[in-house]
Formats: sequence, structure tokens, C-alpha cells
Amino acid sequence: MKNIKFMCNDLKHSFNKIIEGNKEWMDFVKNDTSGRFEQLAKGQNPEILWIGCADSRVPANELTGTKPGEVFVHRNIANVCVHSDMNMLSVLDYAVNVLKIKHIIVAGHYGCGGVAAALSRNQFGIIDNWLSHIKDVYRLHAEEIDTISNPEKKADRLVELNVEEQVFNLCTSSIVQNAWKNGQPLAVHGMVINIASGELIDQNCTFTNNESLGNVFSFE
Repeated sequence: MKNIKFMCNDLKHSFNKIIEGNKEWMDFVKNDTSGRFEQLAKGQNPEILWIGCADSRVPANELTGTKPGEVFVHRNIANVCVHSDMNMLSVLDYAVNVLKIKHIIVAGHYGCGGVAAALSRNQFGIIDNWLSHIKDVYRLHAEEIDTISNPEKKADRLVELNVEEQVFNLCTSSIVQNAWKNGQPLAVHGMVINIASGELIDQNCTFTNNESLGNVFSFE
């Protein structure tokens, strides 16, 4: 707090909004009579793992109408789920094997800047290495995507396909495979957010077992 006096006025103002917002939240918690915050202080028991984009416009709780403690959340640029990402895998492992969540939702959104960047030939810096995962999704579906002339619609279609591919990646992870093998009830869903309407659109790519993943992906 000592260093706040060295901030320029704009930074100080935006920082103070955070502090004031927290005070309002503390007052809300203090005056809540439901007892839920006392329960939350003792632990969490969510049924949903939400893997979404880091975009500031797509917060999980607001979109799903859920309360604190009901959704376990992991977010990154363009909701990518790859088997080399230890951050995502650690969240997935904890959610599945410790919290025993019942649903995993991969949530993309229309107007995703990461997906649009992946469709371009521009360089953006270190993030280019991350965007290469989305470029791989484009490579798998280039024939379809290249038939779309409108750039916005092209990006939106890649958003949908990216969600489907990330769902598949989760389903082929050892964590999800072993949960199914052990008889744990677990569903993996793909959804896309329409920011303008707030709608969460089911992409009809839900998996509850490994039977339709293909032989090489269905562990015994």
C-alpha cells in the first residue's frame, strides 16, 4: 500500500476501484445470513470444471448463474487443452481425482482474439507458440474453413471447431480415461458463448465414455 502514492492518477484511480469493490464485497459477505460463506471457508465441493478463455468478457459464474464454490475454473488464451500443458493437467487432475467433479465444460466464445490471431499470418511474440495449437485445428479443418469468405464467420467457425478439438483432447487424457475406467461419472461438454446475447450454445460434442474416441485413443 505504501507504493500507491507513486502511481500516476489513472493507475491510482483504477487500483482504488479494486479496493473499494472488495470493501463492498466484504460488506455483502458480512451481511449474508445464508451461512454459505462460512461453509465455503471450510472447503469447496463444485460439480463443474470450466475450462474457458482468459478473455475478460466471459466469466464462468455469471454466464452459468452459479454462486461462489459451484464452479472450479481454469482459463487460458482461446481455451486450449493440450497434453503438454502441466498447468491445465494439474487443474484437471485435482478437479477429477480430488474434487470428483461431474462435468467438464470447454467454453469458447465468438469474437475470440486468440482464434482470430491464429488465422492470420502475423507474428505477435511468444504467444505465437501457443497459437500454433489453434493453427493445428485449422490445419485439420482447412478445407471447410477456407470455403468461408467472411473473415468474422471464418473465425467463429474455427472457434466452434477449436472447442470440439479441445474436448477431444481432454477425453484422450490419461486423467479422464482413468476416471471412466474406474466407473466415475464424468461428462465432457463443448460450448460456445455468444457474448452479445449471453447465450451458452451447446456444440453437441458431449462424451461420457471413451467408446467413440477411436481404438488408439480408447485405453483399456
